[in-house]
Amino acid sequence: MAGLGNIGPEYQHTRHNVGFDVIDAFVIKHGGNFVSSRLADKAELRIKGRTVICIKPTTFMNLSGKAVKYWMEKEGIDPSQLLVVTDDLAIPLERIRLKPQGSDGGHNGLTSIQESLGTTSYPRLRFGIGSQYPKGMQVEYVLGKWFPEQRQMVLDKILKCSEVIEDFVFMGLERAMNKANNLQFGE
Repeated sequence: MAGLGNIGPEYQHTRHNVGFDVIDAFVIKHGGNFVSSRLADKAELRIKGRTVICIKPTTFMNLSGKAVKYWMEKEGIDPSQLLVVTDDLAIPLERIRLKPQGSDGGHNGLTSIQESLGTTSYPRLRFGIGSQYPKGMQVEYVLGKWFPEQRQMVLDKILKCSEVIEDFVFMGLERAMNKANNLQFGE
């Protein structure tokens, strides 16, 4: 698993760092912790007899692929076993999307991973952040903190995404997609 975000306190709990927040929630839920390692903070979990490697790249978003590729090669992980968790402007805040592959959608972290791996065929969990920003303010919105009225829904989604990761690990991509892609938050 790779959660995407930027390192540094100024980026903590911003929309663009929700990949870090989801991976943190998953690791905490399973009693793990992160240690600083090469190109990433890494947690290794044993869950129901399976080893799950989780990373948060320390390379900044635009170079996420460098860390992802390094750890995939080091741990012998096939792209089909990789799950990248990231924010997505094109998806409403009330939704998440689990997909087996796809374009980078203009997301610099996904672009970097695609370039490093030489493929778009790896699963990704896209956390909808919506697009409630004035024209010309996309960067400020993406790098900004959640609006107060969004925080509870975001926390609920983060916890649910932790369950989606479990479904991916134990049920496989297809069954996990069937559950995750029908979820609607904030109702």
